[in-house]
Amino acid sequence: MTFNTQCRMKILLAGMAASLPAAGQSIFQVVHTPNENFNSELFAVSASSPTDIWAVGESAIHFDGTKWTAFPVPMVKGDNTSTLGGVADISPTEAWAVGNTNASSSTGITQLIEYWDGTAWSLYPGPTFPANDEPSLATMAAISANDIWAIGSLLNPDGFLYYLFEHWDGTSWTPTTIENGGAFLTGSSADATNDVWAVGYSGDVAESSDTVVYHYDGTSWRQMKGPKVGVADQLSGVTALAPNDVWAVGNSVAKLHGPTLTLIEHYDGTAWSVVPSPNVGPANSYQSNRLFGITAVSANDIWAFGSYFAANGSEHQITLLEHWDGTSWTIATSPNPTKDGFLSDLLWAGVVAGPNDMWIVGSEDEAPHTGTLAIHSTMAGPDR
Repeated sequence: MTFNTQCRMKILLAGMAASLPAAGQSIFQVVHTPNENFNSELFAVSASSPTDIWAVGESAIHFDGTKWTAFPVPMVKGDNTSTLGGVADISPTEAWAVGNTNASSSTGITQLIEYWDGTAWSLYPGPTFPANDEPSLATMAAISANDIWAIGSLLNPDGFLYYLFEHWDGTSWTPTTIENGGAFLTGSSADATNDVWAVGYSGDVAESSDTVVYHYDGTSWRQMKGPKVGVADQLSGVTALAPNDVWAVGNSVAKLHGPTLTLIEHYDGTAWSVVPSPNVGPANSYQSNRLFGITAVSANDIWAFGSYFAANGSEHQITLLEHWDGTSWTIATSPNPTKDGFLSDLLWAGVVAGPNDMWIVGSEDEAPHTGTLAIHSTMAGPDR
């Protein structure tokens, strides 16, 4: 969740449409999106209104209320050398996106900070780091135009890895680093200046890993303890509705070489706990389920999304959509823009752009490359 937290109360008061489709029919529909680059998958989305939405990844596309249009972004060419992992849409004339590139660096990876001025994207200067440091940004959380966090990691030449928290105060980006020993933060959310969250994982996500949660209280970042679920636990996305109502999603492997299962955790203001979440199957170890992101309409209307693998070992991936109604998580029907060839449809990020207006973006197989994917809903409640 990014800048849209400021609009939450307006959205809640307006409500969402009450009518629902017939059983088995998704309330989300695939909307056409452009593919300007060879690879164009989308990893983040943010909106200042229903007519001003940005989605970014290996490309950047904008929705003006009528259609999606692609815009060039410096150094992001869809060639797997650069990617954008976070975006904050402040207004039609101001937006930020962050990521990383190794396209022109002799030392390795370096961070990207991009700025939209209403006409074009341009590179924006970030903090200065010592020579040969490798800063990388993965996610963004915005409270206001002058209060934005960009979060990722920093690797120094001696091989030490640090959490990287960069803050925009309306004038410049200022970094804070915390040594972590081998962990990554991949998702963030904020509902107030003194309530900012970042989640990720430490270790090897395939064999042995633990969830990581950091919280900013207005003064400093500190790590919070979370539950241990399986041999390999990972958090990918988080959404903060209030200081005592925060959700995080990801995946967990219960036992070595077993299937990956969905993981959903909740913070009640005191502690994090695991909330049961459903899976497709798994019929066997091939049929893994993963959640990459989460977005909320209200405390009783929350959506988590990702993908699951086919049980036949083909490695085909199908979109996974889950809904919280205030009592339990259930699987909701989601569309897949199926085409001939290899099926690989994933949902990465979502945003509530306004009343009756929710978008989830990701990627779909566009052989021989990866294409943009956007699904849209003008309805509320679970798909049933």
